[in-house]
Amino acid sequence: MNDCGRCAVRESAICHSLNESELDALNALGRHQTLKRGQTMVWQGDESLLVGNVIEGVLKLSVSGADGREQTLGIMFPSDFIGRPFGPKTDHSVVALTDAQVCTFRRSAFDEFARGHPELEHSLLQRTLTELDRTRQWMLLLGRKAATARVATFLLEMSSRYATNCNDGASTAPISFDLPLSRQDIADLLGLTIETVSRQITHLREDGIIETPNRRTIVVLDSGRLQARASEV
Repeated sequence: MNDCGRCAVRESAICHSLNESELDALNALGRHQTLKRGQTMVWQGDESLLVGNVIEGVLKLSVSGADGREQTLGIMFPSDFIGRPFGPKTDHSVVALTDAQVCTFRRSAFDEFARGHPELEHSLLQRTLTELDRTRQWMLLLGRKAATARVATFLLEMSSRYATNCNDGASTAPISFDLPLSRQDIADLLGLTIETVSRQITHLREDGIIETPNRRTIVVLDSGRLQARASEV
């Protein structure tokens, strides 16, 4: 059982529009699921049985092609919604990149609950449209931008979604975060080779835009310059 009133992502998850009695009803349908790093929550092609909100940790969406190669499609952060409501199958796998907590619901029970709560359906639609916009922007990124812009865009996305001390972008204070993906995962996500990703990170560090205290940690020293690099075609 969950405690929605003490949920860490209460104000940013899709259920933020529900009142207390509605939250209690939703709470009765859900449970917390703990995932270890590398554990698969949902397998590509399986029946869509679960949906849920990410409470803690970072997960990735991925697909496997006919040749067996895996392609990373996206990354899920706290408050993001996982799963395929109102659909029988899932077309991607969901894998924990870090230890994670997910508030899960049986899809059939969630679908029935959502049909009776238009505010929740509206929040779900808004979140879906936001994800669609993000996907379109990513298609533009992969289709038209050079390697430097791809890596810079990725680091900006990480800093805005994952940094513990992330701000609104107006401050010049450095932004520090740990990458939840390996260099190979990043390369797959950006459509680059691992050597190209490492080389571009090195260039950004040498230009004084970022620092890399270790292989996982990124410190954005100049968000404005990083944004300029991300805007290059």
